[in-house]
Amino acid sequence: MGTEVAVDKEANGNLLDEKKVKVVFVLGGPGSGKGTQCANIVEHFGYTHLSAGDLLRAEIKSGSENGTMIQNMIKEGKIVPSEVTVKLLQRAMQESNNDKFLIDGFPRNEENRAAFENVTKIIPEFVLFFDCAEEEMERRLLNRNQGREDDNIDTIRKRFKVFVESSLPVVEHYESMGKVQKIDAGKPREEVFGAVKDIFSPIDEKIDAGKPREEVFGAVKDIFSPIDEKIDAGKPREEVFGAVKDIFSPIDEKIDAGKPREEVFGAVKDIFSPIDEKANKNV
Repeated sequence: MGTEVAVDKEANGNLLDEKKVKVVFVLGGPGSGKGTQCANIVEHFGYTHLSAGDLLRAEIKSGSENGTMIQNMIKEGKIVPSEVTVKLLQRAMQESNNDKFLIDGFPRNEENRAAFENVTKIIPEFVLFFDCAEEEMERRLLNRNQGREDDNIDTIRKRFKVFVESSLPVVEHYESMGKVQKIDAGKPREEVFGAVKDIFSPIDEKIDAGKPREEVFGAVKDIFSPIDEKIDAGKPREEVFGAVKDIFSPIDEKIDAGKPREEVFGAVKDIFSPIDEKANKNV
């Protein structure tokens, strides 16, 4: 999975090596709990959290020529071009020692999305979408103690409207590509993170290969359901493996099923290794 591209090696005057990265867009309405869960993902799965808004503010604070331009545009009530924001994200990924990134609250609209793909040549691994009812998000925003000036009923509802009109089309675009992981963000925080962990946990960690063969195969079936409906696991081993080969062809060419069980499972793990090990994207 992933898209392999070459980075711009001279970004902002710095010579950078090519690097392959995994990008996950994190989207959800205001008050959906994105920030809390992003912090959990960073802690448990080693991602770097990038916020487009934070990067713009940091660039302005730096006093750079680019930052002055951004500040002037904001003062004049102009919208900062998508390409400017995308290049800040690109630079942050290039300069990071990490290769896994959560991009929070971006792209906000279809223009942002197109600019990101055009500039970086990256298609996100997936979109993590925190789906939450407006009533619940409104309750959370009004009750939280962050003291944000825009946390009043009128501005909150305007933000909801902007999200529905601008950001949901981005979610729908990636949903049409099968790249959306939807989370029920209306549940308690712990349950939400449980669902998040299921998405980010490597497949091989979910299987205890030391258990009896029948239990291991049961665990494999749970992961690849509804594929399990196509396999009669009660048949002899050779027939079961033949059915598996029919489903995963041409993957079957990569596995020598005549080897010892441990070596066969090692080959299977290589094929179904964690998504983040397969991310072949370059910024």
